[in-house]
Amino acid sequence: MDLPQTKDETLSDAWDYKGRPAERSLTGGWTSAAMILGGEACERLTTLGIAVNLVTYLTGTMHLGSASSANTVTNFLGTSFMLCLLGGFVADTYLGRYLTIAIFATVQAAGVTILTISTIIPSLRPPKCAAETGPSCIPASAIQLQVLYIALYLTALGTGGLKSSVSGLGSDQFDDTDKEEKTQMTEFFNWFFFFISIGSLAAVTVLVYIQDNLGREWGYGICACAILLGLVVFLSGTRRYRFKKPVGSPLTQIAAVFVAAWRKRHFEVPSDPSLLFNVDDISDGHKKKQKQRLPHSRQLRFLDKAAIKDPEMASGSTEVNKWSLSTLTDVEEVKLVIRMLPIWATTIMFWTVYAQMTTFSVSQATTMDRHIGKSFQIPAASLTAFFVGSILLTVPVYDRIIVPIARRVLKNPQGLTPLQRIGVGLVLSIFAMVAAALTELKRLRAARSHGLTDNPTAVIPLSVFWLVPQFFFVGSGEAFTYIGQLDFFLRECPKGMKTMSTGLFLSTLSLGFFVSSILVSIVHKVTREKRAWLADNLNKGRLYDFYWLLAILSVLNLVIYLASARWYVYKERRLAEEGVELEEAEPSCHA
Repeated sequence: MDLPQTKDETLSDAWDYKGRPAERSLTGGWTSAAMILGGEACERLTTLGIAVNLVTYLTGTMHLGSASSANTVTNFLGTSFMLCLLGGFVADTYLGRYLTIAIFATVQAAGVTILTISTIIPSLRPPKCAAETGPSCIPASAIQLQVLYIALYLTALGTGGLKSSVSGLGSDQFDDTDKEEKTQMTEFFNWFFFFISIGSLAAVTVLVYIQDNLGREWGYGICACAILLGLVVFLSGTRRYRFKKPVGSPLTQIAAVFVAAWRKRHFEVPSDPSLLFNVDDISDGHKKKQKQRLPHSRQLRFLDKAAIKDPEMASGSTEVNKWSLSTLTDVEEVKLVIRMLPIWATTIMFWTVYAQMTTFSVSQATTMDRHIGKSFQIPAASLTAFFVGSILLTVPVYDRIIVPIARRVLKNPQGLTPLQRIGVGLVLSIFAMVAAALTELKRLRAARSHGLTDNPTAVIPLSVFWLVPQFFFVGSGEAFTYIGQLDFFLRECPKGMKTMSTGLFLSTLSLGFFVSSILVSIVHKVTREKRAWLADNLNKGRLYDFYWLLAILSVLNLVIYLASARWYVYKERRLAEEGVELEEAEPSCHA
């Protein structure tokens, strides 16, 4: 006789690896989540282990100029984050999160393997410089650069694809309708960010040291082994995972609303919103369950045309072509996303400033005294460890000191609002560029006073720790901006478009790196005829002027941001004013 099931029941919205309804006791939970955490730690170690020290490889081994090296790094990182949109679309529409992670992790492993091979085979890199002064250095050939770029962009493709799905698959392992598992989901994301930090610390300390002292072939070889190990660990949890079926990409919904509105651009929008097509006009109860009905707003009325009923629908047919007719709720969800765009656009500048910490700031460090004591020398790229350190310091300071003060002063239970946190991060990025410019002026004065201006490889007798303030300000700014953006996009995105929140957030990182590349290219082209700001020999350049430019642009961006933030109305307040009860938000863990 079968025993009655208690908590070992099957889940209605999750399946096991054979496509059967997932049993609570046999799938999901911490066992499967641990496999995902292990894979994510290996991915972060691999990606950051390549990116953080890449500029020194491009200048020192491939003999590229400072500007082109910086652009190569920022384009690589920008592409990685931009491809998260592709990975999210593929996962939501076609493959699901598990297959997307498995496939793109394999692609990343292939890219890192090619990169490792390129450091081992002598013909895939230029010969060493014949003199320390640099004029006899032969830059990398077209073939050598092609191999390098194939390796880097395969790695970027793999990184973007798996990064978009790994945290979502982790949240799938916990049932948010169960109180105990919902608590475990929150704990999982605490551990998720902890493992990210562990991977980051290992990359910027141990891995960078190995690259600088044992050789790139060892450093990148460890990266290749790490991502392969992460893939094996991830696949080993297959039998335990809970899988959820693809539900479609929100990008499709946005495109469909615009297409439907354009097709009916000559129609007149009815004065009564109740005449527009809405979820109540669809008999499918599942559709109604998935959607939170949103009130009609008078902004962006052109999009309302997407919900105008065609005369042919008078018969009451429920078969709807989404490219010709959208529900009013779908239209309002798209409007919510559009209202977020000014905030989205004005956060890009922070990541443009952030990009300098992995490029020119590392180049500065290579010219300065990096010794601790008489024997140990800090790798230049390891200064990025101050990112992690400042984040780890800023988060508890915020929770224990700033939040209580903000509660008393601003009368806000959560302390600072998401938009206020982003604003603090933007201010700190301005301080970072001011500190960077002043430090560069001090570095150049030291180079001139010791007669080292003409020697690009000379070590200037100035401690590398003068660079710490700019790293600290950007790292602290990241703690405010990153969490503020994540909270903002998750809170304000419509419930049915939560995956869009991650894509919007990560696209600001991507565009920040691309904006950095564009600025570097423009500045280098405009100033190279006289005294180049971004000279290959930093001791003869005016890098401080580039930092001042970024500081000025950041101030202008902050002014626009403050105006946008003042104009923005939070979704919860907007719905409350309309008399609509806000449904319980999905856990922010889904990012």
